[in-house]
Amino acid sequence: MSVFPRISLKPEVTEYLRSAFLNKEVSAAGGLQEAECRFQKLLACLSHPPSYTCVRASTHLAPLEDIGLRLTEELRKQQKCSSSAEELSVGIAPHPRLADVLLLPVDGPRPVERLSSEVVVGAQCGSAVLRGAHVFAPGIVGSPKYMKAGDPVSVFSDLEGRCTRGATGFQGNKVFVGNGVAQMDRSAIFATDTPARGVGVRMVDPLYQSPSFDGVLPGMVFLQNLPSVVVGHVLGPRPGERILDMCAAPGGKTCHIAALMGDKGEVVALDRIRNKIDHIRQNAQMLSLQSIKAYCFNSTQAVSDGPTHQAEGPPFPPESFDRVLLDAPCSGLGQRPNMACTWSLKEVSSYQPLQRKLFHAAVRLLKKGGVLVYSTCTITLAENEEQVAWALGAFPCLTLQPQEPHIGAEGMLGAGLSPEQLRVLQRFSPELSWDQIETTAPLACRADRDTIGFFIAKFLKT
Repeated sequence: MSVFPRISLKPEVTEYLRSAFLNKEVSAAGGLQEAECRFQKLLACLSHPPSYTCVRASTHLAPLEDIGLRLTEELRKQQKCSSSAEELSVGIAPHPRLADVLLLPVDGPRPVERLSSEVVVGAQCGSAVLRGAHVFAPGIVGSPKYMKAGDPVSVFSDLEGRCTRGATGFQGNKVFVGNGVAQMDRSAIFATDTPARGVGVRMVDPLYQSPSFDGVLPGMVFLQNLPSVVVGHVLGPRPGERILDMCAAPGGKTCHIAALMGDKGEVVALDRIRNKIDHIRQNAQMLSLQSIKAYCFNSTQAVSDGPTHQAEGPPFPPESFDRVLLDAPCSGLGQRPNMACTWSLKEVSSYQPLQRKLFHAAVRLLKKGGVLVYSTCTITLAENEEQVAWALGAFPCLTLQPQEPHIGAEGMLGAGLSPEQLRVLQRFSPELSWDQIETTAPLACRADRDTIGFFIAKFLKT
C-alpha cells in the first residue's frame, strides 16, 4: 500500500510528534513498541490519499438518492469525454450513518509507467493531483525545455520546494504522481508579462484515479473531508437558532450548518481575511442558503465589552449564540495526502495561544445551556487533548458531552484526561488501521477509518 516515502518533516518536528505519541501515559498503557509502531504508521499514511472521495450532498435541496443518480450521470459523461483508455468505475455509495454523504472509490496506487518528459509541480499541486485534480498552470515549477501543448508528460511533485521556477530539469527530492498531456506550451506557462491560468497538464493516467469535480453539479455536491462533515452533525444545529462559526473560511462547515437547520435561523460566519469572506458568500449563494451572514472580523475580538452593541455585525454582546463552532486555525498536520511539511517546530507549535484566545471569546459568546464544538485538522496533543484539559480547568462552566455520530477513535492519552473524558472525544486516527485497510472492502466498511487526521470536542455551557 505504501508507494510514497513517509511524510518529510524537519527533524525537530518529527521528535516533537514522537514525544507526544510515545508519552508516558501512552507507553504505560500499550507499551513503547506498540506506540512507536503507531507513530511510524502515522508518518506513512499521511503521505497517501484516503481510498475514497467524500462528497456532502445538498439534501436541503433534493433527496440524497436523486443527487446520487445525477452525480453518477455527470461522472459518466466526464468519462466519455476523457481520452483515457481505462474507464473509471463510478460506484457511488451512501454513508451508512451520515444521511448527507456520498462516497466514491479512489483507484490506486495504479501501475503507471513513467515517461521521459518530466513536469515538476509544487507539493500542494501534487497533493491535489492525488485527490483527482488536473495540474493548473500556476502549480507548475519546471518543464522540458521544448514542451508544447499536446506533449505527453510525467508529473512529479517537488517535496521540499527546491525546484527553481522555470527549471528545465530537477534532480531533487520528488515523487511521481502520474502522466498527463500538456495543455500549454512551456513559453505560455512561464510567460513573464501575464501569469498563466487554466489547466497546464490534463491528467490522463494518474497514480491515484478519482473523478475531477471541477464544475460538476455546483450547488448540489460539495467536496469535504468526512470528519469535517461529522463536525456539523456533532454541533447539532436546530431550526430557528443563532449559530456562530468563528473561523469560517472557506465556508464548507458554515454552509453545512445552515443546511442542517433547513436554512431557518441565522448562521454568523467570521474570518479575518476579506477575500475569504467573499468565498463564503459565493458558496452560500451557490448552495441557495439565505440564513448565512458573513463578516470580515477577528474572532478573538468578537465580544463587545462596552454598552450594548446596536449594530447587526460584530462585536456581539456576551451570550449571543445558541451554538458556537470553533474550527480553530491549527498546524494542519492531519491533512492527507501531505508528503512534506517544511515548517519549523516554532511554526508548528505557534497555534496554541491563538486557539486559547478564541476559546475565551467562544465561551463568552455562548448562551448558558448552549453547545460549543472545538475542532482541528491536526494530530498534535498540544492542540487537541491538551486544549480540552486546559479548557475544562479554565472554564468551570464547561462540561464535555458525548458526540453523535461518534465514528472516529477516542481521545489520545497524555493530557491527563480521565478514561470517561477520552471516550467522549473524537480523534480520527487513520494510522490505527493503516495496515488493515483493504481497498477491495466495501466503501462503508473503510470510510470511517481511512480519513484525514482530525479532532472534535463537544462542550455544554452550564
